[in-house]
Amino acid sequence: MDNIVYQTLHDAGMSDAVSRITTYGVTVVSIILLTLFATWLVRKTLLYAVIRFIRENRYTWDDPLIKNRFFLSLSWYVPIIAFYLAQDILLHTDSSAAIILRRVILTAFVIVTVRCAISLLNSINDIYKAVRREGGAPIRGYIDAAKIVTYVIGTIFILAILTNRSPWGLLSVLGGLTAVTMLVFKDSILGFVASVQLTGADMVRIGDWIEMPSYGADGDVIDISIHCVRVQNWDKTISTIPTYALIANSFKNWRGMSESGGRRIKRAINIDMNSIRFVSDEELDNFAGIALLSDYVRDRQKEIEKYNCENLVETSILINGRRQTNIGIFRAYIIEYLKNNPKIHKNMTFLVRHLKPGEDGLPVEIYVFSNDQVWANYENIQADIFDHLLASLSTFELRIFQAPTGYDFRQTGKA
Repeated sequence: MDNIVYQTLHDAGMSDAVSRITTYGVTVVSIILLTLFATWLVRKTLLYAVIRFIRENRYTWDDPLIKNRFFLSLSWYVPIIAFYLAQDILLHTDSSAAIILRRVILTAFVIVTVRCAISLLNSINDIYKAVRREGGAPIRGYIDAAKIVTYVIGTIFILAILTNRSPWGLLSVLGGLTAVTMLVFKDSILGFVASVQLTGADMVRIGDWIEMPSYGADGDVIDISIHCVRVQNWDKTISTIPTYALIANSFKNWRGMSESGGRRIKRAINIDMNSIRFVSDEELDNFAGIALLSDYVRDRQKEIEKYNCENLVETSILINGRRQTNIGIFRAYIIEYLKNNPKIHKNMTFLVRHLKPGEDGLPVEIYVFSNDQVWANYENIQADIFDHLLASLSTFELRIFQAPTGYDFRQTGKA
């Protein structure tokens, strides 16, 4: 073709030098156009057919190959191979320009190879996430480590091509600079080791609710990589925690609560101790009319009367012997109320207890577990329980303890 173009131009009256330059220019432009056409043809036919097949088949695991542009990255081999095959036509084999062109082509080959490898690694990670069973360990840390190794190897090969040295020689030099390498890749090495430990010990998974106050994190884990763990907090902000910090510092993982089937309710009602007293027989009859308390009041009263009778207790004085109190009956009512609540987990810790009396009155603490772990539902269950119990206090002639408010002082002034 070169001879035909050259002869045509020469016959047209052009000088020998101009004919050769024009012929060379036509050759270069022709190669570039053919390369572009070949690339376009491959993408519009073969690449299009592959992508269409993946999108239309019934499998979804292979979709990440399209999302991460793996096949598009592969198509870049077409122009590289075309230029590699045409380099002898463009330049003389032993010329300096040919050597530079060869190195540029090889460098481009390495860059495309690295790009394909990164796309493939991203696809593997996405495919694994799509097929991973619940509770399976993520592989993001290993993928990130493989990416770093790929970039390092690619950089070494590019330097070896550009400097015309053996890549193994550069690797030996890099190995000799161990201290510098450790310093440059310190965070990556620490992150990789921490990622392996987190995965191996199953300390944290994507979807876990974790708390780490030192980093302002309180929410769900949405991503685990070699460098950081991303947590979406309940206010929808994102906290970023260095992966190695989860190994070096303590954090709370609520997964155990999620897997247990219950969520703890631990809250106390502070009772004004001045309202605690013994109850009269008439009041006992009234309490026995409460459906949840009828059996308790009667059985308890029989037990107390039997004790007092056997020990010849003088019951005319209230403090002698055993008697029921309004706080004791109220505590029994709480127990029965919670036992009959379908939202309370009956096979987990179930306590209604008195805490140490103090300046805030006598705390009556409820320590139970709800069987619904969804946050909003859990809060509703807890609120319903305490709404009812606070409203029930007056039935037992008990008063809630609270610091005096302006309303209290105004009432005192009116009195």
